[in-house]
Amino acid sequence: MRALARLVARADGRGGTALVELHGETPLLLRQTPADGDVATVHLVGGAAGPLAGDDLRLEIEVGPGAAVRVHSVAASIALPGRVGAVSRMAVRAVVHAGATLHWLPEQLVAAAGCAHLAESRIELAAGAGLRWRDELICGRHGEAPGSAVVHTQVDYAGRPLLRQSLAVGPHAPGWAGPAVLGGAPATGSLLVVDPSRPAEPPSAEGSVARLPLAGGPATLWTATAPDAHTLRAHLAG
Repeated sequence: MRALARLVARADGRGGTALVELHGETPLLLRQTPADGDVATVHLVGGAAGPLAGDDLRLEIEVGPGAAVRVHSVAASIALPGRVGAVSRMAVRAVVHAGATLHWLPEQLVAAAGCAHLAESRIELAAGAGLRWRDELICGRHGEAPGSAVVHTQVDYAGRPLLRQSLAVGPHAPGWAGPAVLGGAPATGSLLVVDPSRPAEPPSAEGSVARLPLAGGPATLWTATAPDAHTLRAHLAG
């Protein structure tokens, strides 16, 4: 299955945000929900099971100058096996202009047994743009080993690299559960906050949670591992 969804937001001239384009195809269905103050809110609704191996799903987001958008999903995304030898792909491309803010806060990605999935995000931030980007990965459903999943995130700020991050888990990623990667934890994730108005925070590590200021812009990255999805979410509250 192939699907393309697109979200374009513009400042409405009254201090709020208007969604001038909101288009989706099954299973990537976008629904506008009540705004959070001046921040337009959209939920991603899965119109079918999956993604299944062989699916190619793409989401494009553009947030115009002065606009603010929050994107959630209504449920976790479960990557499932499909055609033998096929890979499922979910690609998100986001452009956030100066003075705009994007909050990307979906539910978790679950790498079910037998899956082969690639989640790839590329975000371009203009100078003065804001971002709150959360990725969470659960390695298998309850009581099962995970399939193969790769989560890759690329963020540029003011035309320069800010973050390049990749994580691979499952049978095609030797050592992924070892002490150098997840240390046996079934849940992992990260939260990137880019906020020009927020004071820089020093690096820290406490238990399975680490905080790291990034050199390429006004940004802080939190990373965490956890025994379950609920604990992971608490770690990445930011």
